[in-house]
Amino acid sequence: MTVTLNHERHGDPAAAPVVLLGSLGSDLSMWAPQIEALSAVAHVVTVDHRGHGKSPAPQGPYTLDELGTDIVALLDDLGLGAVHFVGLSLGGAVGQWLAAHHPERVRTLTLLCTSAAFAPAGPWHDRAATVRSEGVASIAESIVDRWFTPALRDRDPALVARHVEMVKATTDEGYAACCEALATWDGRPDLARIAAPTLVVAGEQDPATPPATMRELAAAITGAAFHVVDPGAHLANVEQSDRITELVVAHIANGR
Repeated sequence: MTVTLNHERHGDPAAAPVVLLGSLGSDLSMWAPQIEALSAVAHVVTVDHRGHGKSPAPQGPYTLDELGTDIVALLDDLGLGAVHFVGLSLGGAVGQWLAAHHPERVRTLTLLCTSAAFAPAGPWHDRAATVRSEGVASIAESIVDRWFTPALRDRDPALVARHVEMVKATTDEGYAACCEALATWDGRPDLARIAAPTLVVAGEQDPATPPATMRELAAAITGAAFHVVDPGAHLANVEQSDRITELVVAHIANGR
């Protein structure tokens, strides 16, 4: 059963559509650094995963198939055919699923700070259990510590605090059930099926999906371009907002 996802639309509805889908524990406001520049050249749709932001949080566990099917349903509801899809972390996993299983819906694919598999499964199940028993607020600070480099955390504590509150606002069930989706997903067998022009971008200091992991991901997708931003941890679109936006805009333009 699909979920009606919360979303926001920016820019000219007649322009090429770009869908932005974020990290586990985020909401669509994480894309604020990209909205102005992308809206000047595209019809931008930012989306909350099920259980995140203002999207409903059905009882879990969830699967990547379900998260991906939510996106297909949203595109259908909005009357959007093929879109430029940009996904970070969990959003990147959904993007891989969409490009492999519904290639007609993806004009270009941009994968930021993500992986084709988030093994081993055990820590994800452990994290889900912790969140269900103690609440997502109990891990929010440790999660955000991995999102930004130490230098940025020291330089801009207000930015860090905003993102901690973002994680805390995620529903416990939504966060836990998405952990279980990552635990059970392995997209590696499907990477060869991805035909959309693909851009892969890693953060040099990302402890969750380091450059070596993302280099392997790029190598498995025919013709994928690979970049590393430095400095940059897991939310590279925030820490390297100008560079990420520049790369995405160029990739969309090249893929039209």
